[in-house]
Amino acid sequence: MPLPKISTPTFELELPSTGQTIKYRPFLVKEEKVLLFALESENTKQITNAVKTVIKNCISTRGIKVEDLPTFDIEYLFLNIRGKSVGEELDVNLICPDDGQTSVPVKINVEDIEVQKPEGHTTQIKVTDEVMLEMKYPSLNQFIKENFQAEGNDAEKSFDMIASCVSQVFTEDEVWTAEDCTKKEIVEFLEQMNSTQFRKIEKFFATMPKLSHTISIKNPNTNIESEVVLEGLASFFA
Repeated sequence: MPLPKISTPTFELELPSTGQTIKYRPFLVKEEKVLLFALESENTKQITNAVKTVIKNCISTRGIKVEDLPTFDIEYLFLNIRGKSVGEELDVNLICPDDGQTSVPVKINVEDIEVQKPEGHTTQIKVTDEVMLEMKYPSLNQFIKENFQAEGNDAEKSFDMIASCVSQVFTEDEVWTAEDCTKKEIVEFLEQMNSTQFRKIEKFFATMPKLSHTISIKNPNTNIESEVVLEGLASFFA
């Protein structure tokens, strides 16, 4: 007689980038082992791939391509999947800003952590009075490629990522999509810009939505209270 099947609960959340509601389950012991092995390796690429694998396995909504999701969607998804899997509270050690050395343990509820969308952030950039850009967010695959696979210096990697995030170039009369252009053509288009125009694109990345949470801590040695802002997935597992 076969052993009984263990039922797994299903939960829902909205993707920060689109508002689409998706269904997911907690990760299982076999998936937790994948994560633990990756974490023990201390290899960032291996950890990133493990996170991607776990999310793929845990999402039950059809049509979701994890590789194409913005990195902030990936971080938000993983944080919530982990919360339903091992507990809603995270234990984090924070350094008090007033002295820069005292460590204070704090508990953070996963449900309090959200993706913050800065006011005024837009995916459409006005390059000139005639030319507009439509940008797309870096995907997890782009993140892995640019940070762990691409050769060259940091400036080249940064520029390549910017080029890969151009979705459309358009005027009042014409539209050019990235799929219809070569990478070389997009790079040459970007290189035509002056510094003021290019800073508008850099602002798009600087103001991208981020997994963020602000918490107040008190230094037990000085009794000074400070606010600490945690951003990005890694900061919640410090």
